[in-house]
Amino acid sequence: MRKNSIKNTRINGEVQRELSNIIRSLKDPRIGIMTTVTAAEVAPDLKTCKAFISVLGDEEAKAQTLEGLNSAKGFIRRELARTVNLRNTPEIRFVLDESIEYGMKISKLIDEVNHNENQ
Repeated sequence: MRKNSIKNTRINGEVQRELSNIIRSLKDPRIGIMTTVTAAEVAPDLKTCKAFISVLGDEEAKAQTLEGLNSAKGFIRRELARTVNLRNTPEIRFVLDESIEYGMKISKLIDEVNHNENQ
């Protein structure tokens, strides 16, 4: 696996920012209010993009948000092509990112251990 170039890193940041703006403007009721784009990985050939999505809520809310995003893929890609000037507009694949929830869970467990130790 090769390291990302500066250009690819800059493109990833720009695509992440624009995807976040586009998703925020969607009117689909299935997409949760607390939906964030935590990262975007655009392939070096600009053909594909893996967008990592974090959703605050239960499993049903996560599933519905992914369903809503997948149904709006065409619109999101078209808006991305309009706002970001790239040679190719990447095909977007949404992936659920649970790292924030995992971090919160671990932090809570550490706090419980520290609380029990102090008693």
